[in-house]
Amino acid sequence: MKYVKIHSSDTVAVAVEDLKKGESVSIDGRELTLIDDIPAGHKLALYDIAEGENVIKYAYPIGHAEKNIRQGEHIHTHNIRSNLSSLLSYEYNPDFREAEKLPPRTFRGYRRPDGKVGTRNEIWIIPTVGCVNSVVCQIEKQAQSCLTENIDGIYAYNHPYGCSQLGGDMQMTLKYLSGLIRHPNAAAVLVVGLGCENGNITELKKVLGDYDEKRVRFLNAQDSEDEIAEGVKIVKELAELASKYEREECPAGELIIGLKCGGSDGFSGITANPLLGSFSDRLIGMGGSTVLTEVPEMFGAETILMNRCRNSEEFDKTVDLINDFKKYFMRYGEKVDENPSPGNKEGGITTLEDKSLGCTQKGGTAPVEDVLLYGEAVKKKGLSLLQAPGNDLVASNALAASGAQIILFTTGRGTPFGCPVPTAKISSNSVIANRKKSWIDFNAGSLLENKTMEELTDEFFDYVLALASGEVKAKAEMLDKHELAIFKDGVTL
Repeated sequence: MKYVKIHSSDTVAVAVEDLKKGESVSIDGRELTLIDDIPAGHKLALYDIAEGENVIKYAYPIGHAEKNIRQGEHIHTHNIRSNLSSLLSYEYNPDFREAEKLPPRTFRGYRRPDGKVGTRNEIWIIPTVGCVNSVVCQIEKQAQSCLTENIDGIYAYNHPYGCSQLGGDMQMTLKYLSGLIRHPNAAAVLVVGLGCENGNITELKKVLGDYDEKRVRFLNAQDSEDEIAEGVKIVKELAELASKYEREECPAGELIIGLKCGGSDGFSGITANPLLGSFSDRLIGMGGSTVLTEVPEMFGAETILMNRCRNSEEFDKTVDLINDFKKYFMRYGEKVDENPSPGNKEGGITTLEDKSLGCTQKGGTAPVEDVLLYGEAVKKKGLSLLQAPGNDLVASNALAASGAQIILFTTGRGTPFGCPVPTAKISSNSVIANRKKSWIDFNAGSLLENKTMEELTDEFFDYVLALASGEVKAKAEMLDKHELAIFKDGVTL
């Protein structure tokens, strides 16, 4: 296979391998001679495209020709431009299909007293403010003796926020921390504050609401003579609680899976992202939930998601999700199409529409059931949209704070990062999967070789259930996951 034409109406195809100028390829029953070298993952023009005419990929415009483009020519940043503009008005035209109901599957998870299920059984030490980062690190270090065979790990998390923040910016930090405190992958949580910060323990509790006092403990460092010794003592008590949990059979419908992509390339929208979409539809068919975020990477594909909304209420919320994020860009004087990244472009992605139409495929075809603000927990079964930026670390952490027990992260370039929940990397191509075996957990590049989507979805679903059951670990779990990334939108005093 030398190229992929994604949809019959497309005016471009994507090179699967490096193609050379002068080479002849057969497309749609006709011979086409290349007039440029076409790198793997990049686009070639299937027809002459006039200046100002839309370039079509995934059956949708990904921008317009900045000058006349000849068939066989390389299409990239040098000759097309984005069509994106600022705020738009939208009309709801429902266009969705229900997920097919499927026989249930199970995984072995940790059932919590509130009914939620975790895929890991860990103790988390969470600071309210960056001033106590060193304290929580010492508590973690000295508390390792509290580990038992039933506890998967004791982890302290660091972040630089919690003080000198104002208004909504401070509330975002508190909502995020509250989401982590409630997370079912944490059997128990110690929250450590300083005492004089804006986001102190009292303020955090207002956002957190009701909590299990046996599971969640608080320590104010300024009120303690030896906060490290006291923290270790509390973790030892929490370890006794955490040790009582054991894995048990749980329906796959209990899973909430975060969907994320980063370092995308020209194959991401052909292999890895559609694989996650196929997985998402299958999990939802078993009663499970998935969460799609990266709002700026919905720009240009937003109408597809809007028309998949279950009802007009969710449609209106999706319109607000898109336009409010554009207003966020505009407040800081940034263009709404300030994307893709240099790595994306090198991999063959040209415009934000090009990226978005590939990115949103992670959400499959099921209806959009809910739209969540940053820090809000998943409330409905099925597909939810979540307010968060495209930044890999911030978006992945946002998915975790909303309750995702696992994050599936597609990549064409590779990345080693992890966050508080298992973060599995799915490669869009076999080259990166073979070259970065210490980063990549699953290779979707085989879709370009010898696997069908049905076959690969079967394999991938089995892998995710094994990951959820603790039978395998994501590669990122072997690396450092101590740093939290929190969405910031405001002044720091």
